[in-house]
Amino acid sequence: MKSRTGLSVRWAAMCVAVSAVSAVFATAAQAADPVSINIVDVAGNLQLTQKGFEAFKAKYPNLVSAITFTNAPAPQLPGKIKAMQAAGRSDIDLVVTGTDALAAGIQQGLWEKLLPDQAAAFPGVLDKYAPGPRKMQDIAQGYGLEVTYMPAGPLLEYNPAKVTDVPKTPEQLLAWCKAHPNKLIYARPANSGPGRTFLMGLPYVLGDKDPTDPVNGWDKTWAFLKQLNDCVPYYPGGTSAVMKELGEGTRDMTVTVTGWDINPRALGIVPAEFKVQAFDNMTWVNDAHYMVIPKGVPKEKLDVLYKLMNFMLEPAQQALTYDDGYFYPGPAVKDVPLSMAPAKSQEVIQKYGRPEYAKLLVDRPHVVPLNASAMVAAFQKWDREIGAQKTK
Repeated sequence: MKSRTGLSVRWAAMCVAVSAVSAVFATAAQAADPVSINIVDVAGNLQLTQKGFEAFKAKYPNLVSAITFTNAPAPQLPGKIKAMQAAGRSDIDLVVTGTDALAAGIQQGLWEKLLPDQAAAFPGVLDKYAPGPRKMQDIAQGYGLEVTYMPAGPLLEYNPAKVTDVPKTPEQLLAWCKAHPNKLIYARPANSGPGRTFLMGLPYVLGDKDPTDPVNGWDKTWAFLKQLNDCVPYYPGGTSAVMKELGEGTRDMTVTVTGWDINPRALGIVPAEFKVQAFDNMTWVNDAHYMVIPKGVPKEKLDVLYKLMNFMLEPAQQALTYDDGYFYPGPAVKDVPLSMAPAKSQEVIQKYGRPEYAKLLVDRPHVVPLNASAMVAAFQKWDREIGAQKTK
């Protein structure tokens, strides 16, 4: 006859085994539960990509329960993420950013390294990019994936009713500005695509000794900007404020890029008849937006985020980035012609795009922006020596 003690021991052991198996299944079920994702945009990028992100949630409800979208100024984001990480919190899962916060985050060690560390999660991703965007992807140094692309500028945008002697060189721009004080405006480069494209494009136009070294190679650029500073009333904190003043007639001229030329005119913020002018010897400084993941995001979210990032590089989602010309053209991957875009996007580009862009894009050379450390140095020097007393 078996003892009660033996039965009790075996029963207890079986209960432990069942509990262990149950725990494994519970953990597996928990890992498979849909996650909520918080996306922060510091580049105005959601205008191009939010529909794509929402399409991922609709297609994969088993992976994503909710997506929260937030906008924030690029200069403030690195400090916020640094504080969050120091406190051991993970409130932000994905950031869509321009080269500004991308560079600051790389320099401060805020982003997860995606490539080559997680290459298995992104099979063949680098081969998807078109040639221009592929060069821009290198700017991310493996810490992000480029999601949209724009051969940006710098360009001048002006009111043709007020500006008859249109500047074609920096010297002519300075002369015009001095003759029409307070009528030229541009935004702080650290938080403005057109502002930083103008800043990074000037060394090429002015013939500085090293356009890639803002500290030791931009003597002509800094001298020019200091002279221009005398006739610029102030520097807004973002491009939207600039376009509002241009459209309202407070200012007659600003610096711009292809997307910030097309989109505000399509939206009626700037009159459709306003014109653009390139410098005679311009070099295109290209621009891009990137998806980056802050360090500290939990593993169960990382797996979903990797899938989401791959999804955003599929042609169907990329075609949405033509949008209303905001980041013209928009797509970063190969073989996504305008004909794939929504009908509204096609109409906007046909109506508000400029025929001269096609020729300029072919005729003039293209370069990538400054690398992360050089870009941060350029922003800091501009803030300190140019915009310190006039930035709002």
